[in-house]
Amino acid sequence: MDAILEQTHKLKQALVDFVLGAEGELAQALETYAAAHLRRGTGDTIQQEFIIDSFLVEGKIADKSPLDLFIENRQDLSDGYIYEGLSLRSLIQNWHHSFIGLFAVTNVLPDGFEFRNWLTDKQYIVKPSDTQTIQGLSRLKAGEILLTRIFPVNNTCWTFSSPYILMGKLGNPKLAVAIGNFKENYKNHLYSDAPDLLEEAWQSVVQYHQQFVDFFGGDEITLPGYQLNKKIAEFQELISQKHLAVAGIDASKSLAEMVAEAGISEEEIQTAAKEVGADSNVVRQIFKGKNPYGNSKIVMPRVNLPAELRKAKQVTVLSHPRWGQMFLPTYTRMQAILSHEDRQDIEGNHTLIRYYLEDKSINAFIWYRLAQKYPNKLEEVLQGFLQRPDFNLLNELDSLLQEFDKPIEPDLPEVASVPIHLHNLFQEALTEVNKSQLKVKRPKKSTKGFQSG
Repeated sequence: MDAILEQTHKLKQALVDFVLGAEGELAQALETYAAAHLRRGTGDTIQQEFIIDSFLVEGKIADKSPLDLFIENRQDLSDGYIYEGLSLRSLIQNWHHSFIGLFAVTNVLPDGFEFRNWLTDKQYIVKPSDTQTIQGLSRLKAGEILLTRIFPVNNTCWTFSSPYILMGKLGNPKLAVAIGNFKENYKNHLYSDAPDLLEEAWQSVVQYHQQFVDFFGGDEITLPGYQLNKKIAEFQELISQKHLAVAGIDASKSLAEMVAEAGISEEEIQTAAKEVGADSNVVRQIFKGKNPYGNSKIVMPRVNLPAELRKAKQVTVLSHPRWGQMFLPTYTRMQAILSHEDRQDIEGNHTLIRYYLEDKSINAFIWYRLAQKYPNKLEEVLQGFLQRPDFNLLNELDSLLQEFDKPIEPDLPEVASVPIHLHNLFQEALTEVNKSQLKVKRPKKSTKGFQSG
């Protein structure tokens, strides 16, 4: 295996040199890819290396990746086997399955590590293929977290493809933040080694959208913030009750009543509730007669809207089976501009247009909805704002959105369900944060004089 790892490192370096030394379409594709990704990050050396590494398999020149072009260019690759039925050609082709992950070290091996991908709960044996990486990770210990890209060597062993970022040992709150940052920065790698989880997550968005439409009577509603907050709470409670019913749990009865009637154990009830996202600590409290949500129902913890939305005079919610749900306190103002009802000065209107173009929260679907409802006025407004009198909304909207770094295909929305192990982590992190905040707020006992009882 050591010889294969050494060969892997040499081939990988040859691939990088091939791409960095290329001219023409390949060089132009790298420049475009790097520019797009650098706008979203810090631009430091490690990020640049991550970008180049991702481009090797994700970049496109016509319908081929740089890795495909490298294989075509290397006519010297032998079809003979180099290790247990593995050829150099098949070794390189397997690199298409590389992915970026947030890994926890579960075990330190004599020549590598056992990793757990926190996003999918999958396990990997990963071995360094070069001296620099071996030395850099020589003090890595079980329990530490690192961000890196890995690619397969064979069916059982993987190796490092990119540089790595060491994060040390993280408590639940910091780990939850790290996972949140990963979801923000590497959206297309969320479940890249678990397509079944990805498919389930997308299906959950479709289901949530349909439930939204059934409850609210349409895919677009506008309400005062405080009213919307109440309706969203009702909506979430209804969903929770439906999920509990699917799990065979009667939400109108206490757990003690269900146990008495069905003759099942607390552990079985906890397992069923946990599978639909209920907090096991909450279930345990209910069994002890301490229901934190009231006296009659088992419900999911209530999720409130952010304060700025609760206080808004009007909040519009748009729902879509792939883009998810969007909460917009400025949508009615934008509609007023586009329906000739807004009589404010042009400068004020342009400020809102600029916000819709530049802010990350305003995605392409929102623009598509506006273009569908107000095509002529939106084209006129954009012509004035952009100072492009020939701007054509129908033909140029997508290119305009891409100009302002807005993807025209959706990433997995926030409303998507998450794997149970991630849900449990987020619940535990939230509990720990709340406990720490209570400790901070609790007044310290006086060390002098008398303490009132």
